Amino acid sequence: MRRNILNSVALICCIAMLAACKSKKLTQVNRPTTADSAAAAKASTVRQKLAAIRSSQVTFNTFTGKAKTKLDINGNSNDVTLNIRINRDQKIWISITGFAGIEGARALITPDSIQVINRLQSVYLKKPFSYVYQFAGRQVNFKTVQALLVGNAIPETLNERADINTEGNNTVINGNLQDVIFKLLLGADLKVTQTNLTNSMAGQTLQVTNNTFIKQNDRIIPSQIDIYSTAGDKKIKANLRYSTVEFDKPLEYPFSIPKSYEPAN
Repeated sequence: MRRNILNSVALICCIAMLAACKSKKLTQVNRPTTADSAAAAKASTVRQKLAAIRSSQVTFNTFTGKAKTKLDINGNSNDVTLNIRINRDQKIWISITGFAGIEGARALITPDSIQVINRLQSVYLKKPFSYVYQFAGRQVNFKTVQALLVGNAIPETLNERADINTEGNNTVINGNLQDVIFKLLLGADLKVTQTNLTNSMAGQTLQVTNNTFIKQNDRIIPSQIDIYSTAGDKKIKANLRYSTVEFDKPLEYPFSIPKSYEPAN
């Protein structure tokens, strides 16, 4: 893992934004390829369609997942393991480990702040959440990151001003969040398979693709999440492959900055 790990963590927090538990075998699910005709007929209005989509989203109090991840920051590629813990709507805790399971960095994200510890260089980053706006639009918030990590739709995209259409057995949602154009593609089961955000004026794009869905505790989430982001001259790719996921388990979120660490430049 290279010495730019601090910037890597900060950027990953920006674009999307896994406590390893006892490993459990993840069950891959075969998602339906055709929509239920009765459900489709019932969801005849935009409001009804949105209600159906919201009901298909993953709900939880806590989430923990472990993912083998390939990070590519402007062509610098690293294979790492992300350990993620989420306390819904409150905090996201991420530990990044490299070779031999040695932790190189740890991050704590809340609706108001981002903190990162770089153990390789004994420095830390402590910023308000607005720090992400230099990498992503102001429409990105804590719930955006939370949703993308479990394969949910970004909450703000599910609004009655959006244009909702059916294309074959898929549902497509298009809309505008201030300066950001968004497009969501949902399968027959109304699970999000792709999210696209574009801010042409700011030169920012984000594409998130969800594949190979798995079932855990009656919840269905993608085991493969591929993120590609551009922001000016910054290009970021992150390919997450979950090997372990758990819901609603008691979790801890240890995070303390050693006194000997210095602020990052």
